Amino acid sequence: MQKQNNHTLPERLLRQAEVLTVTGLSRTTLWRLQKRGTFPKARNIPGSRAIAWLSSEVEAWLNQVAA
Repeated sequence: MQKQNNHTLPERLLRQAEVLTVTGLSRTTLWRLQKRGTFPKARNIPGSRAIAWLSSEVEAWLNQVAA
């Protein structure tokens, strides 16, 4: 069983604008962190040109940075 904290978001896809708001990062910094492999990779949404991040991966990154 996976341990969850009180701030766990339900699993969903986060679009770029929401990721930027939640993390406080700029688009450029987000891109650089992904390129370095220190931020979760965006996923393509099938049937569209959009990308999104899993909320659990973004939340795990936030918890890691805050620790």
